[in-house]
Amino acid sequence: MSERIGDEFQKATKYTRGKMRGGYLDLSKKPRTYKNYPNSTKIKLPPPKHAEAMSVDDAIRKRRSIRAFSQKPLTMKQLSYLLWASTGVQRKENGYEFRTAPSAGALYPIETYVIVNRVSGLEKALYHYSIKSHLLEELERGDFSTRIARAALGQEMFQGAAAIFVWTAIFDRSKWKYRQRAYRYVYLDAGHIAQNLALSATSLGLGSCQVGAFYDDEVNNIVGVDGAEESVIYLSAVGYPEVA
Repeated sequence: MSERIGDEFQKATKYTRGKMRGGYLDLSKKPRTYKNYPNSTKIKLPPPKHAEAMSVDDAIRKRRSIRAFSQKPLTMKQLSYLLWASTGVQRKENGYEFRTAPSAGALYPIETYVIVNRVSGLEKALYHYSIKSHLLEELERGDFSTRIARAALGQEMFQGAAAIFVWTAIFDRSKWKYRQRAYRYVYLDAGHIAQNLALSATSLGLGSCQVGAFYDDEVNNIVGVDGAEESVIYLSAVGYPEVA
């Protein structure tokens, strides 16, 4: 691997006036917008409502990266709101479903998986968030806290968090339109989603910490993706902050 691969990528994916490739989009080859697990157990989430009022300004001023969590569990209502606020369907216009976070070309390459450690009414398990239906798909029961902590370079906060959000990217959703420059947009999309989560968690009195340091293939194995067509790109730990 080249030690300058990042520099080379940045240079190779520049847009330069007069040198951009033309072409047309073959709609018949557009990847599916939504991923689902048809044979999984479906768990209905409460409507995503926020009972407490906190201004955006307050949430921005109070947001912190929290790395120590109490043992207090999240509620299903809180998890429902976090999932929707980070990347749920916000509105429908002209036959399109637009989400709470922006996405280049409205192609939405990011998928959300949740490792539940402590959520009232939910088993400890790995889940996939079905965005279109606003429900959870149970993929595998069990305690994943130690595995995800080890995969995240030994960061113990993942063992203490009530829930861990694992964001993956299905790259072809963006590459269909933007070719290799799509990778730039995929990571931007993930950043938008993570900030939505951080601010919505703060507004609920929760803490979160967003993490990009992990052993990619180990996390891919946990959520069951191949690391090529779909790969993990970002993590977030969420829970009630530990009171000193």
